[in-house]
Amino acid sequence: MANKRVTRADLEQGLRGLQDDLQGRVEERKSGIVAAAVGVGVVLVVVFYVLGRRSGKRRSTLVEIRRL
Repeated sequence: MANKRVTRADLEQGLRGLQDDLQGRVEERKSGIVAAAVGVGVVLVVVFYVLGRRSGKRRSTLVEIRRL
């Protein structure tokens, strides 16, 4: 067993098997991953909108115009 060399073909076969396995798993869960990403994106947009609105109200300048 110590005399057996690992060939390029052995490495390619192992890596292709690993890649095929991972691609299969990703394809199975793709719709769930996309749905989760869209949900996170919507939540982030809402949070940034609320925080931006709040800080805008806090920093807004009050201008008073008086007629003489």
